[in-house]
Amino acid sequence: MASSALLALCSTGAFTGLAVEAGAGVCHATPIYAGHSWHEATFRLDVAGSTLSRYLRELLVSGCPDLREQALSRKAITQLKKRCCYVSLDFEGDLRNPARHHPASFLMGNGCSVHLSSERFRCPEPIFQPGLVGQAEPGLHTLAFRALQKMPTTLRTRLANTVVLAGGSTLFPGFAERLDRELEAQCRRHGYMALRPHLVAKPRRGMAVWTGGSMVASLRSFQRNWMTRSMYQECGSRLVHEVFN
Repeated sequence: MASSALLALCSTGAFTGLAVEAGAGVCHATPIYAGHSWHEATFRLDVAGSTLSRYLRELLVSGCPDLREQALSRKAITQLKKRCCYVSLDFEGDLRNPARHHPASFLMGNGCSVHLSSERFRCPEPIFQPGLVGQAEPGLHTLAFRALQKMPTTLRTRLANTVVLAGGSTLFPGFAERLDRELEAQCRRHGYMALRPHLVAKPRRGMAVWTGGSMVASLRSFQRNWMTRSMYQECGSRLVHEVFN
């Protein structure tokens, strides 16, 4: 059975590279070589889309306590996050300078209007700075670098040449540019001057795993890996290990 990281890579036509996934519940940085995941070099971050939604709600209520009394449903917060938020390329600088904020208003389903300013770029920032939501883990860019760093020297450049972004939380405007900058900075900081990661950020990367799965399933070579319901009923769980191992 293929991992989500491999399927994300397959969605771009690659079988070797680094999959950087940021979805609703978790983020991963997973090196893939020749279709095989390197689990010992895979890193996980427990800050993702659902965390950002909760954080955005906290920011909004903190800025406007009256919102506490309003029904800020999960659906409304998710829509607000998707439509209004973006990743800053200079978080500290933008935070210090109100002139660099880009205020926006969002009309809620109940007819109330929510005004956002710095919340727009503060919301996604915990993916790069998990400490903002009380997590001691490094940011996703650091984990992506560590995944490359942990690979054999002979494979590192090949993986860095294809860094594939996948998952809905990578769709924030500015996300790819920020990750690219941060990853390059990590390489320079640790003396990997020759390592120049190349990001692949497809417009529909939120569906990358599904797309990759559909592409793999359509391959002629994959057809022998199907297991039908009748096959399972006849042979039981033993067949799962025979077919997929």
